[in-house]
Amino acid sequence: MVETANLPNTEKPFDVDNGMVLAIAWPTTLAYLTTPLLGIVDTGVIGQLGSAAALGGLAIGAILFDIIFTTFNFLRSSTTGLVAQAMGAGDTNEQKVVLVRALVLSVLIGILVVVLSPLILNLGVWAMGIKGEVGTATSTYFSIRVLATPLSLLNYAILGWILGQARARLGLFIQVVLSGSNIVLSLLLGLYFGWGIEGVAWATVIAEGIATVFGLVIAYRHYRGDSFPDMKTLMNPLALQRLLGVNRDIMIRSFVLFFAFAFFAAQGAKFDENTLAANAVLMNFFMVSGYFLDGFATAAEQLAGRAVGARYRPAFDKSVQLCLFWGFVLAVLATVIYFAFGKGAIDFLVVNEAVRQLAYEYLPWAALTALFGVVAFQMDGVFIGATWSKDIRDMMLVSLIAYLIVWFFAVPYFGNHGLWLALEVFIGMRGITLYRRLKFKADETFRPQASPA
Repeated sequence: MVETANLPNTEKPFDVDNGMVLAIAWPTTLAYLTTPLLGIVDTGVIGQLGSAAALGGLAIGAILFDIIFTTFNFLRSSTTGLVAQAMGAGDTNEQKVVLVRALVLSVLIGILVVVLSPLILNLGVWAMGIKGEVGTATSTYFSIRVLATPLSLLNYAILGWILGQARARLGLFIQVVLSGSNIVLSLLLGLYFGWGIEGVAWATVIAEGIATVFGLVIAYRHYRGDSFPDMKTLMNPLALQRLLGVNRDIMIRSFVLFFAFAFFAAQGAKFDENTLAANAVLMNFFMVSGYFLDGFATAAEQLAGRAVGARYRPAFDKSVQLCLFWGFVLAVLATVIYFAFGKGAIDFLVVNEAVRQLAYEYLPWAALTALFGVVAFQMDGVFIGATWSKDIRDMMLVSLIAYLIVWFFAVPYFGNHGLWLALEVFIGMRGITLYRRLKFKADETFRPQASPA
C-alpha cells in the first residue's frame, strides 16, 4: 500500500531550480554548524578550570545526551516530511495539525525522559565504567541538563515545522538564538560566575528555554486567529498510525547508525590507544562533511515531500537531480580540501607524534568518506521527505549487515585499514540500496489514482 495514499489527489505543480535548493541548503548548513561550535566552547570553558574530571564528566554526559537525542531525532525529520507534504497538497490546516501533534508528543516524551533520568544516568555510567570524580561530574552535568529535554524536543518539532515550510532562514535564526545564547551563558555562568560544569549545564537549560519561547511565538504569530485543532482531528487513528510508523522506522534507523559509529570506535580501541585516537581525530573530518551535506539533505526533504504532497512527479525528479548534483559538488570539494590540507589539520589537532603518523596513514580513508556518503545523505533526505520510512529502516539494516561482513573478513588481514574499509562500505551501501529503491517508490507513489465513482 502506498504510504501517501491518504493525501488529497490534487496536483499543485511547482518548479524546482537551483535557487530553491540553495535557498534551503545554505541557511540549514549554517544552522547545523552551530552545534559543533557550541561543543567547542563548552569544552573550552571547562578546560579553563583545569579539572580533568570535569572535562571527562562533560564528555560522558554529552555522549548520553547524543544517545537520547539521536533516539528522538524523528521529531524533527518526520515533522519536516509531513509538513512539506501538507504544503505541497495546499493543506494549511494539516500543517498546523502536524505541528501540534509533534509539540504534544515532544512534551510527553520529554517528561518521560526526565522521570526516567536517574535510571538512564545510572545505566549509562555503569555501561561505560565511569567511577570516582568523573562519575560525580557526569552526574552533576546530566542531572541539570536533562531538565531541558522537553524544551529540546519542542525545538526539534518547531525546527521540523519551519524547515517543512522551506523557511530555512528562519530556522537559521532559531538555531543562532539557541546556540548564541548557550555560548554566552556558558561563558557567563561557567567562567565569570565560576559555576563550572553546573554553569555549562544550566546555560543549556536556559538557552533551550529561550529558543522554545522564540519558536512558539513564531508559530503563534503564524496561526494567530486560527482555531485550535479539535481532539478528534489530533487523535485521528489513521494519521496517528502513520505518524507512529514513520517515527518508529526513523528511530530504528537512528539507533543502527549510532551503533555503527560506536562499533567503529570500539573496534579501533582494540588495536591500541594511538589508533583509537587517530580514528577519533579523522572521524571529525567525516562529521564536518556531514554537517555540510545535511544542508542539501534537508533541501531534498522539503522539496521531495512537497512534490509528494502536490502529487507532481516532475518537481520530485528535479529536486532529486539537483540535490544530488550539489551534494556531489560539495563532496568533491571536501575531498580535495582534506587531501590538500588534511595533514595540516591533523598537526593542529594533535601533538602526539605517534598519533599524528597514524592519522596521516589513514587520512585517505577519512578524505573519501564524503564521496562515499553523499548519495546516502541525499537519499535519506528524499526518503524522509516522502515518508518512505520502512525503506530507510530496511536499507539501513541491509547496510549494517554488509558492514559487519566486511569487518569480519577484512580486519584480520588489513587491520585498521580493514575497519575503515568496512565503514566506507556501510556508508556507500546506504546510498546504493536506497537509490535502487527510488524509482520503484516514486512510480508507486505518483501512480495516477482512479477517479471516485
